[in-house]
Amino acid sequence: METHSSITSSEPPPGWVLLAQIDSTSFSVYGINVLILLVLLFLSAILSGSEVAFFSLTAEQRAACRESESSRERTISNLLDKPQLLLATLLIFINLVNISFITISTYLTQQLAGDKNADPLLITLILLVGVTFVISFFGELIPKVWAQQNSLQFAKTTAPIIDVATLIFRPLSSMLLGISNIIEKRVERKGYTITADELNHALEITTGKDTTEQEKDILKGIVNFGSTSARSVMKARRDVTSFDISLDYHELMDKINKSGYSRVPVYRETIDKIEGILYIKDLLPHIDKDEHFEWKELLHQAFFIPESKKIDDLLYDFQEKRVHMAVVVNEYGETEGIVTMEDIIEEIVGDINDEFDEEDLGYQKIDDNTFEFEGKVSMNDVCRALGVDNDFFDKERGESESLGGMLIEVFSRFPHSGEEIELNPFKFRILAVDSRRIKKIKITRNVQVKDETSREIS
Repeated sequence: METHSSITSSEPPPGWVLLAQIDSTSFSVYGINVLILLVLLFLSAILSGSEVAFFSLTAEQRAACRESESSRERTISNLLDKPQLLLATLLIFINLVNISFITISTYLTQQLAGDKNADPLLITLILLVGVTFVISFFGELIPKVWAQQNSLQFAKTTAPIIDVATLIFRPLSSMLLGISNIIEKRVERKGYTITADELNHALEITTGKDTTEQEKDILKGIVNFGSTSARSVMKARRDVTSFDISLDYHELMDKINKSGYSRVPVYRETIDKIEGILYIKDLLPHIDKDEHFEWKELLHQAFFIPESKKIDDLLYDFQEKRVHMAVVVNEYGETEGIVTMEDIIEEIVGDINDEFDEEDLGYQKIDDNTFEFEGKVSMNDVCRALGVDNDFFDKERGESESLGGMLIEVFSRFPHSGEEIELNPFKFRILAVDSRRIKKIKITRNVQVKDETSREIS
């Protein structure tokens, strides 16, 4: 009797008590709940993957789906024709599935723990860690990685499900899109101020190994396009080919044959008094006229602009006025140079040379770290050749647009041949000068200088 009483009085482990509370009926209920959870997890996975797959399709893949005879590929094309509706449907469906998964998981956890003996902290911990891990890993990460690598195949697999869901959730998704449109119209959009330096830095970060140097230069040209002035890209007055209006027709034709230009400024007495622009094509019907032909009547009105005008605005003016050349003047109305449509386009795509152009870059590359420049080369071209940003020498150049002008600013006088000056990490050596200007400069990059942002004049 004592042995029997000792056995009956001993308490089983807590785990056995929990298992004893679960009868055969409970097992069937739990099994159904677990099955529902697996189905919901599967739905969450394919919906999350679909969100990536549909919006990762390339333009070629979308075009192929649009022209395909496959019903699934045509369904993909139809869904992508309304991307906002597709995205709203996917988000509604994903949230509905995930909320259902969390709700059933909470109920199942409470049942397994027991209503009376349940520890709220334990339940919360299980839900927080377990459910978050399951949904994030199996319902988000794995399907999205797979969908990213096999976007078209994944989209073809899930297209029928998404198409049905679009019809089911259309009332709710349409209502949400309507509310979103109302808010978007009423709420003022926030503007963002971003500098050209920040955009250039973003380009350096985002352009990968497959991006060529030419493509990077084009992107940088686009970024800096709105901040570049006409003075920076113009051809200086000393390099401008222009004709005196007093020339007779034969003298004019002789100069035209030597110049090779299709549009030439015409001045009276001095280049500061531009009378108009001569289009060479206008002379073709009069090619056989004698020297007394009044070619002045063919002049087109000149388009004058200030030095500070930005080339993006100038390009718009060229398009609106249907002209290809502008005369750059200073505050006193004196001619500083000319800007053509080609000059503007070259700021984006680089130098453009046709079969009649003589290749004259204004510099010679000796090796990767040594260059010889003509003094008249613009600072934009110098920076491009040296592989630095256009504003790299802004502190030293002042108002100068040419390399020779910048060095005169730095020396604060007219330098002599053989003189050197260092603007880290570059050393400038004057190779040739005449009585009026610096003709040739040698630039050497100091490869030992690592910090290119702090530059001191020695």
